[in-house]
Amino acid sequence: MRLAILGTGNVAQTLARRLSETGHEVTFGSRDPASKAGLKAPVTSLADAVAGNGVVINATPGAASLEVVEGIGAAAFAGKVLVDVANANTPSFELLYPNSSLGEKLQAALPDAAVVKTMNTAAMAVMTEPAALPPSSVFVSGDDAAAKSTVKSLLAGFGWPDDSIVDLGRIASARGTEHYFLMFAALMQTAGSPKFNIRLVT
Repeated sequence: MRLAILGTGNVAQTLARRLSETGHEVTFGSRDPASKAGLKAPVTSLADAVAGNGVVINATPGAASLEVVEGIGAAAFAGKVLVDVANANTPSFELLYPNSSLGEKLQAALPDAAVVKTMNTAAMAVMTEPAALPPSSVFVSGDDAAAKSTVKSLLAGFGWPDDSIVDLGRIASARGTEHYFLMFAALMQTAGSPKFNIRLVT
């Protein structure tokens, strides 16, 4: 599969490495492609990255994601799957959208795209290497069943078993996983490490 990753930071590079290892073709989208020499995948402008790929991953800082996507323009995302892995918080670790979620904001801004929220409840190194921990859970939210199936196949490629992928329903459920960020921050402080995750037990 060909995918674009918006952003070139640690999260984006971790995703790109694992996606490449699992057989996917990755292109980074950047506001300043010329300054990103040395990355292990092609780097284009944000708009070109979106235009050239049917699946786009938002790995930009969550506080800036909505501005980035609106700058590209809703028309560019029409018919595409936007996988949102970001958490929108302030520098003081407060929620930027306490009564909503970034996933919902992105879907409202991109009515002709299918936004799927996932991989935002643990460190990206954990999300892309689930076998490094005992069995745990990853969550998926979105309004489009086909888009969620595409995302679930990417998660399976990382090593997530079917019974560890929890479909929470529509994109409105993304506020649950995004609000979990507050708990994640507290747990990370207690654990002294980001190398942990949670599991749904029934």
